[in-house]
Amino acid sequence: MSQLAAREPDVRQFEATVESVDGDEVVLDGTYFYAESGGQPADRGTLATGEASAQVADVQERDGEVVHEVAAEDGAAAFEVGETVRAEIDDDFRTYCARAHTASHVLYGAGRRVLDDLGYGGFDIGERKVRVDFTTTTDITDDVLAELERLTNRAVWESREVSWDEIPEREAREREEVAFNTKTEEGVMSESDTVRVVSVADWDWAACGGTHVRNTAEIGPVTLLDRSNPGEGLTRVEFAVGPTAIRRRAEDVRAAREAATVHDVGVGDLPDAARRASEEIERLEAELSDAKESVLDARLDDLRGTPTQRDGDEWLVGTVSGFGPNELADRARELVGGADDAVPSDDQPDAVVLAGADGGTFVVAATGGDPDAGEIVDEVTAEFGGGGGGSPAFAQGGGLDASPDDVVAFLRE
Repeated sequence: MSQLAAREPDVRQFEATVESVDGDEVVLDGTYFYAESGGQPADRGTLATGEASAQVADVQERDGEVVHEVAAEDGAAAFEVGETVRAEIDDDFRTYCARAHTASHVLYGAGRRVLDDLGYGGFDIGERKVRVDFTTTTDITDDVLAELERLTNRAVWESREVSWDEIPEREAREREEVAFNTKTEEGVMSESDTVRVVSVADWDWAACGGTHVRNTAEIGPVTLLDRSNPGEGLTRVEFAVGPTAIRRRAEDVRAAREAATVHDVGVGDLPDAARRASEEIERLEAELSDAKESVLDARLDDLRGTPTQRDGDEWLVGTVSGFGPNELADRARELVGGADDAVPSDDQPDAVVLAGADGGTFVVAATGGDPDAGEIVDEVTAEFGGGGGGSPAFAQGGGLDASPDDVVAFLRE
């Protein structure tokens, strides 16, 4: 059998008799507080007598009893077995949960019309958003997500009646239109031979033990926020209802209008404008990359014209501005023959050592293995601090306490 809260979700205040008190836990002879189950959180509220009042921090169902856990600072000791308490359920939170839970059914009903091989995979009501996990063979693209949102809000606008009935489990199982979520059925049957079926008129039917509004119009706007894939075969859709949905929609509209103003187009033309801007950015980035390559080639050509002789070897040593160590690494290896597109062997220096600044002074060294690139970097860091390392063919160091020019002057001594 379902909880009293699910049967009569409009009840917000009631009186009951204390049946037991155990630590911070109170059991009443009857309660309209919703005990956490099926992805819906527990109700909040208060229990009070003439002399005591306590905040209800949690509500759980255990061994057929609904247990109210009161806030530790309030304590349950003030309540005595047999006395009458006045109970008040937090109206705002209950209303939010009822709207959110019913919205999940309406969203599933929209999925019936859009998604193939549809099934429930999970459900949860959070403080600001709700998630529904679908099992479906349909790829939920941006267009599909938009259609789900459109159909959901259409069903809300159409003011469809929401009702619930407890029917024999066998009958519910035989009705093909009734959706069962094996992960959230707790509270639906509760060791009973009956199932509570929630119906959204001509839209959705599901076995469910939660609290619901009586008409879809009470849900208000529904805004789909995001989708993800939490596990194989599952697609998670997150949405907001009520004030959060309104605020998110207003933010999206504001952002769209600002973007349209920047692109000097109408909101409806934003997708095309965004694509054009993306293509232009890609083109400019490619041109910038080519230009940087040309600048680097010119700088390296300059260094090739003034090689440094060291221990009988020919080194290319110099500073390079506007590039990071990773950008210089491949080119340095190319020059010493350490890459597929290396320069001809008769034109290869024995070592290439380049210094630059990228948040701090760094040095990269590439060789054919002799001299040892790691030893070159160790020599630099021993003189100027910092750290680094690598292999005999390539090494780099950073955090040097010197300018790139100071590093080059040291290497050319």
